[in-house]
Amino acid sequence: MAEPVVRIPDAKVALSTASVYPESTATAFEIAARLGYDGVEVMVWTDPVSQDIEALRRLSDYHRIPILAVHAPCLLITQRVWSTDPWIKLQRARAAAEKLGASTVVVHPPFRWQRQYSRDFVTGIWQMANETDVRFAVENMYPWRYRDREMLAYAPDWDVTKDDYRHFTIDLSHTATARTDALQMVDRMSDRLGHVHLADGSGSLKDEHLVPGRGTQPCAELLERLALSGYDGHVVIEVNTRRAMSGAEREADLAEALAFTRLHLASAVRVPRT
Repeated sequence: MAEPVVRIPDAKVALSTASVYPESTATAFEIAARLGYDGVEVMVWTDPVSQDIEALRRLSDYHRIPILAVHAPCLLITQRVWSTDPWIKLQRARAAAEKLGASTVVVHPPFRWQRQYSRDFVTGIWQMANETDVRFAVENMYPWRYRDREMLAYAPDWDVTKDDYRHFTIDLSHTATARTDALQMVDRMSDRLGHVHLADGSGSLKDEHLVPGRGTQPCAELLERLALSGYDGHVVIEVNTRRAMSGAEREADLAEALAFTRLHLASAVRVPRT
């Protein structure tokens, strides 16, 4: 009989700095180092430190925690961060990633009202990807819903697998909000899946970003599939801890998310004895 062998992929487990909100970017580095994360993904947003490459470098060096990815400022609240021109935002995100040693820039598809940007987005992302070793991993989003109404807020589409990108980011909180099958989306992404935002969701109208295992998404199944497939991207914990009543409660949630991820990335497979 073959004995089970644990196979652990090369994927690193990172903490998104967004996971500590309303705490600061600097706090995220401290927590990631203390809990044993392999690195961080920097969400570039209104915190000035998140926009400052030298400040980020100092935090990385001080805490000995690498910056593995940069999330470009694509949110509604970051429309004026690093410019109002979305292409300049992406150029600055790429430059930041290159200077900080990050392998990936995460980017959302454009908002539908960004008409010229959305028209040029697919070809523009390919052009930028061809100019660097940094991966531009385009993230799946979701329709905006209010009661029985649905608005398609993203263009070309919230389902990024309908367009041709070199690399994708899968976000399981977003698949929950979109009420789409996460594993089928991963199948469509195939070997172009380059980045994972791990969180959970219940399928509500809100983008919940629950701790993995607390919702309905196939978080464990996805991680086990990544382990078996030899996935070489990063797995980033991007959860919402805003309701934490204390710093200790926030850290407990982030420690639980890390333990869940490491457990399910360690996939037991059977191989013949030699």
